[in-house]
Amino acid sequence: MNGAQQENTNYGSPAPNPAPNRATMPQPPAMPEAPLPVRRKSPALATTLSLLPGLGQAYVGYYQQGFINILVTAGTIALLNSMPGSGLEPFFGIFLAFFWLFNMIDANRRALHYNRVAAGLGGEEVPDGFTVPGTGGSMFGGIVLTVVGLLLFLNLKFDMSMAWLEDWWPLALIAGGVWLIVKARREKA
Repeated sequence: MNGAQQENTNYGSPAPNPAPNRATMPQPPAMPEAPLPVRRKSPALATTLSLLPGLGQAYVGYYQQGFINILVTAGTIALLNSMPGSGLEPFFGIFLAFFWLFNMIDANRRALHYNRVAAGLGGEEVPDGFTVPGTGGSMFGGIVLTVVGLLLFLNLKFDMSMAWLEDWWPLALIAGGVWLIVKARREKA
């Protein structure tokens, strides 16, 4: 009877809870890691920087496009300067004005596109060559900067004459063109 009495007495009071075992307790779902905030690019600043062709594209992260834009602009100005009286000045002048304005609009559009992709917005068709730039560097850009920096250093520190550049600068355009052709062929293969 003692056992039955004990049983009846336990009915009225709740059974003591053992200490909770954390291993058997359900765990809340893990919070996904928040992505690192991506710094937005100002379309107005990209457009303003593009008053110097290529600088707006470089600001957004499209360094190769920025270098191409400055080379096209500088090459057109050099052509206009080197062939006075040839009759092609109006053609190159109109081209230069159009390209300058195109450069500013392009920088604005690239900044807007960059911001849309960074915000995770989708649904827009992306033109070829308009992908968001990666964080890696460019071998070609690095070589160009190294060569230009070396030439400027030699000129400033050792008074090396840069007069030879006047005759040989078109080789840089040829080298850039060859590099673009090789890169395009590699991407097709």
